[in-house]
Amino acid sequence: MTPWHVLALPPLPLDLLRNVTAPLAGLIELSVPATRDRAGLLAALADAEIVLGDYTAELALDAEAVKAAPRLAFVQQPSVGVDGHDLDALAAAGIPLANTAGVSAVAVAEWCLAATLALLRKLVAADAAVRAGEWPQLTLQPRELSGSKVGLVGYGPIGRECERLFAAFGCEVTHWSRSSQREPLETLLATSDVVVVVIALADGTRGLVDPALMKPGAVLVNAARGGIVRESGLEHLGGVALDVFEREPLPAADPVLELPNTLLSPHVAGVTPQSTMRLFGVVLDNLRAAVSGEPVAHVLNGASPQVDRR
Repeated sequence: MTPWHVLALPPLPLDLLRNVTAPLAGLIELSVPATRDRAGLLAALADAEIVLGDYTAELALDAEAVKAAPRLAFVQQPSVGVDGHDLDALAAAGIPLANTAGVSAVAVAEWCLAATLALLRKLVAADAAVRAGEWPQLTLQPRELSGSKVGLVGYGPIGRECERLFAAFGCEVTHWSRSSQREPLETLLATSDVVVVVIALADGTRGLVDPALMKPGAVLVNAARGGIVRESGLEHLGGVALDVFEREPLPAADPVLELPNTLLSPHVAGVTPQSTMRLFGVVLDNLRAAVSGEPVAHVLNGASPQVDRR
């Protein structure tokens, strides 16, 4: 069988990508764009049969890119998020797009729990004070998590893992998502002691969470995407943990840097050795299925999971 031409878009060295896909040697032929820009992407798509997507969303497949790929049969995104890809254009062309659903659920949920505990127990402030020669034993006023109401915005694999972990700490856990709701979003935001955002970014979720609707002293944790949570109206909250931002990397003069009791993280909630190995496994399994004539898993855009060579 002639090897399938796989165009790899992640910002990684070609040698590293070849090492990762070594189990598929002889089945695929790997390449990267000559230049990492729009022109390079469109030129490279002419011969691509499978695209291994860019997890940074810098090189994404919009409608124009889909038209530039007449041989394209399958897109495998090496992440949960599929930001930038035109799912409708791909579906209209009969091209399934799959992600790696669930691989980072444990990692992200653990980060959300750890960030919440760090904020409630004032761990960052306590560390800074002790290092500065202070001893604020009577003034920090940390709070317990047990007994808190935790509202989850999003109830996919990450949301369900968050529910398990927070419930184990004695929390009352509720959730809202577009398909599963225990209570209206406005009620969840207004009554929760802790709001954890783990919903996918889409047209219907952009700007979804308005912190101004949360009660004073509540804690907000965002491990989804920056565009989902409005980054204004945070001043009345008791703590804010952000792993994602509207602009990444975070600009040096961004107002969020001046907020008190804020925990900031460089979009690494889901990045652990364990989640990375799970991601590699899902990607390799789907690539192997695609080139072997078997259905692929985790298709998001409604196209058939059966990949047909063109």
